[in-house]
Amino acid sequence: MFKNALVYRIEHWAQPPLSQIEARLQGARFVECGASQPESIGWVEPRGEAHGAMVESVGGQLILKLATETKAVPGSVVKTEVQAKLDTIEKDTGRRPRGKIVKELKEEVIHALLPRAFPKRSDTLVWVDPKAQWLVVGAGSVKKADALVTRLLELLGGGCKLSLVQTALSPATAMSTWLAEKDAPAGFAIDRECELKQPDTEKASVRYARHTLDIDEVGEHIKQGKLPTQLALTWGDRVSFVLTEALTLKKIKLLDVVLEGVSSSTKDEGGFDADVALFTGELRLLIPDLVAALGGVQERAAATLTPSLATPAPGAAADEAAPWDTMPA
Repeated sequence: MFKNALVYRIEHWAQPPLSQIEARLQGARFVECGASQPESIGWVEPRGEAHGAMVESVGGQLILKLATETKAVPGSVVKTEVQAKLDTIEKDTGRRPRGKIVKELKEEVIHALLPRAFPKRSDTLVWVDPKAQWLVVGAGSVKKADALVTRLLELLGGGCKLSLVQTALSPATAMSTWLAEKDAPAGFAIDRECELKQPDTEKASVRYARHTLDIDEVGEHIKQGKLPTQLALTWGDRVSFVLTEALTLKKIKLLDVVLEGVSSSTKDEGGFDADVALFTGELRLLIPDLVAALGGVQERAAATLTPSLATPAPGAAADEAAPWDTMPA
């Protein structure tokens, strides 16, 4: 179900009845882009059935899905059209427009061409585990996940407060140790993919793909100051994934031993419920083990900053997430 995952902690949530969440999601339902509309975002049925539920509960696990549709005009086409208009104006008036007029012409061209642009749609799954207090977004970047969380908080209601999981050991530090010592943490194995970068202006990088990492060469790169930004791991011979420096799980894949262990009756049933049960069942165990391997959750002082008021700490990454909160609905 999820190819990528970013994990948030539910710091507080007085969970309202599903019927209330359902009603809010219905009010924020996805609608396709209009003729001159560049983007449309809204919620759709996770099960993929028209007029179905907007929030699905499977074994206590909640699944939601956000749809995003965008329409874009190729930059080269816009540039050609704008240049043609500028040439015409210059020919008629003897002066070539600049500055604000050029910007307005560009906007006019884009608006005129949007009805002819093909829409592109993408879906992002959300998994809420109320008991374990996790919320997982199926996104590969913090920026994309935070944008989704901002939309979701009010809909969840119950004074929901979330924060992106931060661990005592940064993933880059932990991955450096595992590679240098050629030893993965308990329950994990190092696979055959890795990227290391020099944290300076040059940002020199080395990538290994389908290559054993149990070699001295990798340790030498780390001694020279390069830090791992991605590392492929396998958990319990059951799930493979790539861990990033931002604590994102990418290329998530359930391995054969998991699929072979599914009962024949479950296979026969198949479908959405079986997929949710299988996937969440594995990641509900993997996530705590990964957090433990990274030194546990980094506790912080209680905070109630809203996204619009949050100020990054000096030296913090531009897309590092701040705590999110919303008042009870």
